[in-house]
Parts: sequence; structure tokens; C-alpha cells
Amino acid sequence: MKVIEIRHPIVSHKLAMIRDVNTDTKQFRELIKEVSGILAYEAMRNLPQVLTKVKTPFMEVEVDKIDLKKIVLVSVLRAGAVMIEGILELLPSLSVGQIGLYRDEETLQPVEYYVKLPKNINGATVFLIDPMLATGGSAAASLDLIKKHNPNTITLLSIISAPEGIKKVNDLHPDVEIYTCAVDSHLNEIGYIVPGLGDAGDRLFGT
Repeated sequence: MKVIEIRHPIVSHKLAMIRDVNTDTKQFRELIKEVSGILAYEAMRNLPQVLTKVKTPFMEVEVDKIDLKKIVLVSVLRAGAVMIEGILELLPSLSVGQIGLYRDEETLQPVEYYVKLPKNINGATVFLIDPMLATGGSAAASLDLIKKHNPNTITLLSIISAPEGIKKVNDLHPDVEIYTCAVDSHLNEIGYIVPGLGDAGDRLFGT
């Protein structure tokens, strides 16, 4: 299983506040953005680079730069959009796609309502952004959609994951690496991660 769990005291500290039911909407949003930046930093260690000449105050020198045209972020709406904000603070020029899915509360299956992907996704290094990897249904459906556009690689970034969701993604998309801040215990009877943090979208938008 290609699962990388980010273990760092700062991540643990911020994750503790994210989980806390007493954390208000403003602070929750800020924490999600901060943790998303850290998660992306770890997941982007092997980004493709190009050798470029720049002129310093003293001389011309060859340096490594990220080939930004070959990197694409795709967020699963609605909560993934806030994670994107944190990642764009690191690399603001990246192309961003959006996939709109909601979970049918009876079947727990994803229902698609919106898809908009960048033109440069073909052959790109894609990062799929979904705060909660619960049943894995939304992530798997999003990966199916992205793969239709022939990316080079896809990496899934999720703040909290459940073993059930990890297994589903690994079973259906074994080529996709998963970066997460925590692998929690299990899903409850209505498909929420335990101990989790509740509904990420509701806590982000105060609904």
C-alpha cells in the first residue's frame, strides 16, 4: 500500500486543534490551509525540475526550477477548495481543476455534479486534494475522471484517512500514492471517520 503518513510535531499539534469540536470556523479554516501546505510540501519532494539560467547581482548561474506547467492541482469540492488555498500559497501559479461530488447519505456513493479540469492535465503530475478519505468513493470516482485525461502520475492528498478508504483506493488505483496526516481507526455506521473531525465541509463553511 502506497500510503505516507506525515509524522511531525507541528502537524500533530495542528491536527489536535482541527479535531477539537471547540475550534471555531475561522481558526478551523486557517488550520486546514496550514496543514495542507505542509502536506503538499512533503508530497512534492520529487516534482519535475528544469535547469534555468538566472542572473544574480554578481553573475549568471544555473539553478533548478519547478516546471510549473507540468503540475496540476485538482480539488474535490467543496472542502478541497480550502486545502487548495494553502497549497497555492507555496506555488501560486499552478493550474487548478475542480470536481464536484456529494455523498448520497443513504447509499454513501458519490454523485457527480461538476467537473472542470485544466487543459495542461495531459501528461501532468497531478495532485488530487480531498480532506477526508472516508469510504474512498469520492476519491476513487475522482481518480477515474482524472485518468480519462492521461496524466503522468496522480498523488492523493488527504488530511485524515480511514483504513476502508485507503483500501478502496489501493484496490482500484494501486498506482496512486496517498499522503495523509493521520490514519484513523475506522468508519462509523453512517460512513464518518472515527475519531475524525466531523464533517470537514460543514466545519469549514459553518453549515
